[in-house]
Amino acid sequence: MLTFIADSNIANLDDYVNTQVLAYPVTVIKMAGRDITADVLAQYQPDALLIRSVTNVNERLLANNDSVKFVGSATIGTDHVDQDYLASRHIAFANAAGCSKHSVAQYVITAILTLRPDYWQCPIKLGIIGLGNIGSTLAQYAQNLGWQVLGYDPFIPPSMMNNASFEQVLTQSNVISLHVPLTSAEESSHPTHHLLDEAAFAQMAADTLLINSARGPVISEAALLDDLASSQREVVLDVFEHEPEVSETLINQLAIATPHIAGYTLEGKLRGTQMVFDAFVETFSEQLQVNDTQLMAKLLPDNPYRWRELQLQPSKLADYYHIWEDDALLRNVVNQELRRVQGNDFDALRKAYKLRREWVF
Repeated sequence: MLTFIADSNIANLDDYVNTQVLAYPVTVIKMAGRDITADVLAQYQPDALLIRSVTNVNERLLANNDSVKFVGSATIGTDHVDQDYLASRHIAFANAAGCSKHSVAQYVITAILTLRPDYWQCPIKLGIIGLGNIGSTLAQYAQNLGWQVLGYDPFIPPSMMNNASFEQVLTQSNVISLHVPLTSAEESSHPTHHLLDEAAFAQMAADTLLINSARGPVISEAALLDDLASSQREVVLDVFEHEPEVSETLINQLAIATPHIAGYTLEGKLRGTQMVFDAFVETFSEQLQVNDTQLMAKLLPDNPYRWRELQLQPSKLADYYHIWEDDALLRNVVNQELRRVQGNDFDALRKAYKLRREWVF
């Protein structure tokens, strides 16, 4: 029998790991992602870990463990996983690259058009920093709206999309959206930690809308607060530098604030589960036999949301995604005595989040 520990926020995991789907018995131990520790691994000796972004997988977690053979992260981002260390230990790794690219892109489009509905018919300049799965998908939506894309990604060749410098994106965009991984100077020749600092904000016009749905520390919170005090800029944050704790001071100055749920659609979550499940099965192929390989399609109900229809009736945007409801979720859990959102409350919002639907592009 195989045993694995799983983040309890991984969608529909029970539908994938049961005797109707797997002919070989698997024991699943589910818990909060932040509770997956070295002590827990020592207790259960799991064969695999299925995680999301809040579990840091590194030498500290695995140094004294010999049982784990596979780590799967049902997320796009990988900055929480030390892949070099896993490779040195011959531990297989898979993430769900691209699983929520439409979910996040639609979050950004919704935020922009909720705050600035006149942009539906306006040929604005959308600056996109990071042109991976999400950034390039967002560019498709922008071009579909007739917007000009100013894209910057130093890791891919210049193209019709990757067409601007970092400085050009900062100085020429009506809206800037961030879609980069979190990296340090030790990890990358183009580190993203505090990519937007005091110097970057100084280059941005006060009326430039800023959106971050990537990683919180990509923006220096101190620099952002200073900028907000002087520019009164509209800023949308789904991620925060000191997450899961978020200061009331910051929230009160944001145009929209949401609890790290930009990628939380039913489609995105199920796609993430399917992708890491497939990798898990491949890793343990000698022990596992899968009876149902088309489970995701069976779990998805009919989808009434169509991007083309929304373009014909922009007034229906809130029917597709009412982003103010998610904004209210975060503001309503601010602890008035501590003047901040506490970590447990932030995590609880994410765990209990009612998954919205992607729009069919």
